Amino acid sequence: MKRICVVGTGYVGLVSGTGLADFGNHVVCVDIDKDKIELLKKGKIPIYEPGLKEVVDRNVKAGRLRFSTDIDKAIRDSEVVFSAVGTPPGEGGEADLRAVWAVATVFAKNLDGYKVFVNKSTVPVGTGRKVYELIRELAGRDASFDVVSNPEFLREGSAVGDFLHPDRVVIGSSNPKATEIMKDVYKALYLRKTPYVETNIESAELIKYASNAFLATKITFINEIANLCDKVGADVHVVAEAMGQDGRISPKFLHPGPGYGGSCFPKDTMALVEIFKEVGIKTKVVEAVVEANEHQKALVVDRLKELIPDLKGKVIAILGLSFKPNTDDTRFSPSKVVIPLLEKEGARVQCYDPVATKDFKRDFPDLDYKKSAYDACQGADAVILMTEWNEFRGLDLEEIKKLLKSPVFLDTRNVYDPADMRERGFIYGSVGRAHIR
Repeated sequence: MKRICVVGTGYVGLVSGTGLADFGNHVVCVDIDKDKIELLKKGKIPIYEPGLKEVVDRNVKAGRLRFSTDIDKAIRDSEVVFSAVGTPPGEGGEADLRAVWAVATVFAKNLDGYKVFVNKSTVPVGTGRKVYELIRELAGRDASFDVVSNPEFLREGSAVGDFLHPDRVVIGSSNPKATEIMKDVYKALYLRKTPYVETNIESAELIKYASNAFLATKITFINEIANLCDKVGADVHVVAEAMGQDGRISPKFLHPGPGYGGSCFPKDTMALVEIFKEVGIKTKVVEAVVEANEHQKALVVDRLKELIPDLKGKVIAILGLSFKPNTDDTRFSPSKVVIPLLEKEGARVQCYDPVATKDFKRDFPDLDYKKSAYDACQGADAVILMTEWNEFRGLDLEEIKKLLKSPVFLDTRNVYDPADMRERGFIYGSVGRAHIR
């Protein structure tokens, strides 16, 4: 087992570092954010991710996982250094790699023997080569090191399971020595016969973008089919189920809704468009996906106006602020598009989310945040279900109806049955099921 340093204790870094420790490695997670490290040292988890605290506690207790702000010492004491820092979208959609260059610089500064630098962050194709050149320039021609691309495939809300039981492990390297070291890092998975993809750095970098762009395309496609279903009287659930029974398609990611969000799909599709541009190739598919997804978010308000034509002065309850359930992440959440559009129409919003309120408040500090779904519906002219949290799947619908001024319920996740909702007296809207009786 290896001595490992993971730089960055954000979503990817903390989950990856904890998972690597659970595989038997000795891991130190480092971050420049002193407050975050102090929280972790006290056994508190700065992000909401089911199951993560239990795995962190287990490995801290076993002595395999610790946290520090001393990045220099952590690198010197390690054989393998994972860069798991953020690569947010820049003004043009391109990935902002300043944190990656910073980690590579401090790695070079503390290179006191052969080490492996691993890009765990999602980075554009060619970044690994540039990292290698930067380290070589700073550390000298005689420095002994390798650079590896080892992309992550973590779904927020399921990240712990995804890391401990992955579909595959991708290792991009130009040196068999580095590849063997990485296989040792993931030895626990190798013994379980998890598939390994051994390739060059560029292919590994592109695998991540291609995977996320394809899934984003699949989501966007079924959303557009849902929009068509509303116009022609078809049921998108039946259409999607039949499509998914085709082994070439599969049923995964064929769930219509208000558009994708989160830290990966929006960022990676925009970055992939920029990568195409940089090499002089026109991408019609991925550009269309990005555009169609933003349009899908805005369509939520259009759907509501079909139920309430004039929104001026109306109070709208929003249930769900995170981009998906089981996470407090609100990055690129559809609610961040819908709420300003509602306010532009003259509506007033009152909202509730089980865990994401704190994160959402950073961008929307003045919203009327409520403590429950029922509080949010009190006195509202309509309710929009934006995130399919489990507690929203079992709402007391009779109570909700009593609390609302008018029984208007827009279900952007198709949680409820249209016929049942109408039988209960709701003016009900959904996605791709407008004509279901």
